[in-house]
Amino acid sequence: MKKLVPFFALLLFSFSLSAQKDSSNSSNKLGGLFKKASSMLSKNSSSGSGLSTDEIVSGLKEALSLGAEKSTAKLSAPDGFFKDAAVKILLPKQVQDIEKKMRMFGLGKLVDNAELSMNRAAEDASKSATPIFLSAIKQMTVPDALNILRGTDTAATSYLRKTTTSQLTTAFMPIIEESLKKTDAAKYWNDVFTAYNRFSSKPVDTDINSYVTSKALDGIFYYVAQEEVNIRKNPAGRVTDILKKVFAK
Repeated sequence: MKKLVPFFALLLFSFSLSAQKDSSNSSNKLGGLFKKASSMLSKNSSSGSGLSTDEIVSGLKEALSLGAEKSTAKLSAPDGFFKDAAVKILLPKQVQDIEKKMRMFGLGKLVDNAELSMNRAAEDASKSATPIFLSAIKQMTVPDALNILRGTDTAATSYLRKTTTSQLTTAFMPIIEESLKKTDAAKYWNDVFTAYNRFSSKPVDTDINSYVTSKALDGIFYYVAQEEVNIRKNPAGRVTDILKKVFAK
């Protein structure tokens, strides 16, 4: 019998008991690329000379590409999700009281194994994110790029979320599904949370593939945003008047 079988069976049992109650080097390089792009923009707008808008946008795209690559490389590495408290995928919040009871009964290892399987699936899937991000950046228009340069601290992340979420979901789902099949996690997740949803006013998604994919995407975009903020707030990248005006908060 698979290792996760007793975990999900015990989770269901615990639910039944509680159902009533529940009812920095890289950063400098990236900052330098933003500095280069903003300096070009300053020269272009103030004197009519200097490099073209296309060249300015090219510099910005290079900076964004490096930021996306760094973020996805971090999360696709071993323990990229599992040992990072900021993005680690846990059981749904609605059932954390059940999880606590299981740990009290000495069943913490089973919970840990379930969480490990979800995080390993997310790490595997994250490897496919880089080419999707790079494609979206490559297709970025001049207005898109200049709006990002002058935008909020996470303007580029918002652009990437808007333009890549559908593709990332399509790419992630089969990888995550295959990873979770190895432990029969999907079957027992569905059994447990279908029962849970009969009694709860806050239903849990019974599709474990969908749940893990959603959490994996949240983790990816979390670090893309962190990297973008880091680039924008790097003092080495804010040395011109135009850059200070655009990135000043």
